[in-house]
Amino acid sequence: MTLIRLPDWQSRLRRWIGTVAGQPLIAGRHDCCLFGAGAIEAQTGVDIAAPWRGRYSTFAGGRRILRKAGYADHLALIAAHLPEAHPAEALPGDIAVVPGEGGDAVGVVQGAGVYVLTQSGKLGLVPMLPVLRLFKVGV
Repeated sequence: MTLIRLPDWQSRLRRWIGTVAGQPLIAGRHDCCLFGAGAIEAQTGVDIAAPWRGRYSTFAGGRRILRKAGYADHLALIAAHLPEAHPAEALPGDIAVVPGEGGDAVGVVQGAGVYVLTQSGKLGLVPMLPVLRLFKVGV
């Protein structure tokens, strides 16, 4: 399935980021995988994580149900739906993978930085420099 950005994707993404900013970090409800999937949905109307939202309450449980569905991890889920590109090709709204405290974390490109979830659930902004992988939304 090719995901295509909706005509009003920028305003939809802005609104969505505003609604999730400050929400507590909760596995299965608001975590880095669901953060990335939510950004994809805001831009394309397609929720790649719909089958798993609310179905796990620990990160280990999330990994377990993704593996059961055939995905090695949260990055494999994203890679199955979006084309990968070099981080130098990043545009606002693309999905970036950055090193995190508990492993690789999913964020959303915003200009020269990447929005990421902090342990408190608030949005943080990290520089593009540490981006490990990049997935293009709506190509």
